[in-house]
Parts: sequence; C-alpha cells; structure tokens
Amino acid sequence: MDIKQIQELVKLINKTNIGEITIEEDGTKITVKQKKEPRQTVYANAAPAVAAPVAAPVQAVVAPKSEPAPKTDNLVTIKSPMIGTFYRQAGPGKPIFVNVGDEVSTGKVVCIIEAMKLFNEIESEVKGKIVKVLVEDASPVEYDQPLFLVDPS
Repeated sequence: MDIKQIQELVKLINKTNIGEITIEEDGTKITVKQKKEPRQTVYANAAPAVAAPVAAPVQAVVAPKSEPAPKTDNLVTIKSPMIGTFYRQAGPGKPIFVNVGDEVSTGKVVCIIEAMKLFNEIESEVKGKIVKVLVEDASPVEYDQPLFLVDPS
C-alpha cells in the first residue's frame, strides 16, 4: 500500500463515524484509528450546564464593580495577536513592562507572548492608562484574547 492510498484511507475515516479500521495487504498490516473527540464534546457541553448556576453569583460579584460602569464604556482592550504564553516581564528578575495605573503610548511594549520558543513583544496600539491586567503571568492565551484594559482619556 502506498502513501496516497493511506492518505485516502485516513480522509475516508475522518468523513465517517468509523472508529478504527485494519487492512492487511501483501503481508503489511495498517491500522487507522479515529480520535474520540465526539465524546469530549459531549463532556464539554455538559460542563456549561453545571457552570450556569455558578455564573449567577459571578455576576453578583461583578455588580459592585460595575459602579464605575461609565468608565468601562470608553476603555480600549489590548488583545493578543497570537496563541502562546503571556509574560508580563522579559525574564525572571526583570522589571514588569506595565502595571495598573501606568501610562502607555503607542508602540510601548506591554508584554511578551511566547509562541513556539519565540518571544514576541506586544506593543500598545493606543495611548492611555492601564486600568486592568486581564491575564495572569505565565498563563496560556488564545488569539484575540483580551490582555489589558486601557483608558485612553
């Protein structure tokens, strides 16, 4: 069996609900197994149902913080331009790039995101004051995930 036949077999398995297939040809045995992601999806769907009651108290906790709600209307969000690991400083013992209350200008480095062993400096695209850091240091971030809230006034 050549590579093209194996690739076609994998494509066929991915399009169906077949969990596993084994083919023997000319003394060669090939087994293709499909990942069991549908079961994980079921569990993921079950988790929000449990989390829904938890969301109500979280909203209650957020309610007192929403007193300065007029300020949040004009806040600008600095978002992650990539998937990776978020760092607030260039290395251990180095100063933190920005803290809450710090003034930032366009082009100022606010954090580093490590992706595939490359450290990418993330620069502010807005001038203003850092109001909130939304991500913990050394935690994973997704593309377009909010990192900082900035008050541009």
